[in-house]
Amino acid sequence: MSLPLLICDDSNMARKQVARALPEHWNAEITFASNGAEGLEAIREGKGEIVFLDLTMPEMDGYHVLEAIKDEGLKAMVIVISGDIQPEAQDRVKKLGALAFIKKPINKDKLASTLKDYGLY
Repeated sequence: MSLPLLICDDSNMARKQVARALPEHWNAEITFASNGAEGLEAIREGKGEIVFLDLTMPEMDGYHVLEAIKDEGLKAMVIVISGDIQPEAQDRVKKLGALAFIKKPINKDKLASTLKDYGLY
């Protein structure tokens, strides 16, 4: 059975980069969302057991998505992938329940090691 995986980023190029960086033989069914509202809806529909989430997006940013996941008790393991690498941003997303924080541009080895660290790959 494939793992429901959501890549949520307002940049089409960033979504493609994350998808290309995924481990080669990982059995995941990928869903893409271009903003936080779409992403949250996909999580509610069960399409995001694992979520790669950008922070800065229109309509609903990554912080609001994390808050909604927490408030609604949704099952999603979130890894934030963002260019905002300030320590405050990293602390805030961890407090909101994110597993990890990876800086953009995505590094394939860093992504694989993060997934392994959390037993996801």
